[in-house]
Amino acid sequence: MSNQTVLISGAGIAGSTLAYWLAQHGFRPTVVERAAGLRSSGNPVDVRGPAMKVVERMGLMPRLRAADSNVTDMRFVNAAGRHVGRINLRAFQMSEGDREPEVPRAELASILLEASSDDAEFLWDDTIVSLRQDKNGVNVTFDRAEPRRFDLVIGADGLHSAVRRLAFGPEADFVHHMGIYVATLPIDGPVDNDREVILYNAPGRMVSVHPSRGHAVAAFMFRSPALPGFDHRDTEQHKRLVTTTFADDSWRVPELLERVQAADDIYFDSVSQVRLLQWSSGRIAVLGDAASCVSLFGDGSTLAIAGAFTLAEELAAAHTDPETAFRRYESRHRTLVEPKLRGFGAATSMLIPATRRGIAVRNLATRLAPMMTAAGSLRRRLQPA
Repeated sequence: MSNQTVLISGAGIAGSTLAYWLAQHGFRPTVVERAAGLRSSGNPVDVRGPAMKVVERMGLMPRLRAADSNVTDMRFVNAAGRHVGRINLRAFQMSEGDREPEVPRAELASILLEASSDDAEFLWDDTIVSLRQDKNGVNVTFDRAEPRRFDLVIGADGLHSAVRRLAFGPEADFVHHMGIYVATLPIDGPVDNDREVILYNAPGRMVSVHPSRGHAVAAFMFRSPALPGFDHRDTEQHKRLVTTTFADDSWRVPELLERVQAADDIYFDSVSQVRLLQWSSGRIAVLGDAASCVSLFGDGSTLAIAGAFTLAEELAAAHTDPETAFRRYESRHRTLVEPKLRGFGAATSMLIPATRRGIAVRNLATRLAPMMTAAGSLRRRLQPA
């Protein structure tokens, strides 16, 4: 299938990684992106396990190491800012040389985009409005660019994927709200400690500040049923929702809400899961969050990078049979995705307890955890060889 044309919708982590690897295999990728450029907001994300092997093969690990947040702890505070719990994040990580980097989402996307930019065509500030496929290719109509024909089309355009909607059906059929909303925005000014993420909880709500190597990011998360009339593109609506939900909270929340009102770049969306029975239809497939979003707590960036590599590898191996390639990609990648879907409940209980009792239990657990870890280490040392 070398020299075949592939249209990728979405210039984010999944789309840029796919463009890079398709080009390595001899394809001619074109990437269309609705935004005029990459956004600056978004919490830092981990690059784990299978994704580390992919970025190492791309020669990008030194840049990711340089961008690593180097955060070591997650500290929980009460309304007065007093320490009430802590998690040592390094206790869950590998040795320093093998440690999985945590990188600001925007910086990770930028590094991957730069890696693919010489080998792919990019159409910024545009989107796909119609797809019509036959056995030999896909006719694509854009909002701005002239219509074109491609051998394959891949939707790497996130939770609200246009490709998924056009190829599979309405978003409401596949996107399932998980009872949480999240907002993030970059903030200026110093942080208490550049190695700590600080979290404050009220029942059903959480506010955090991540130092992110001097470019701090605030996050607001809250439990809520699906909000009537919610529009993921309406920034003014998002600001009203965050301000109203957190209006009575303490700690640094009043100051952070002022920043929300003044912000030009704020991300706000439902925490959702995408559930598709099949990730492809003929010559069209979906990738990353468009296929299997496990947003917020599911290693979405790691899965996006690993999935893009697998998809490119299977397309290269299948020669002139993309449908077989898509099936093999899905079979392989679902083995990584499915376990992440099952861990959602435990993660939300830890980060966003629904009640005051839940907050107290979580805080107590974080204080007991170091003692349990130390006891386990001592027990292993005392066991006979």
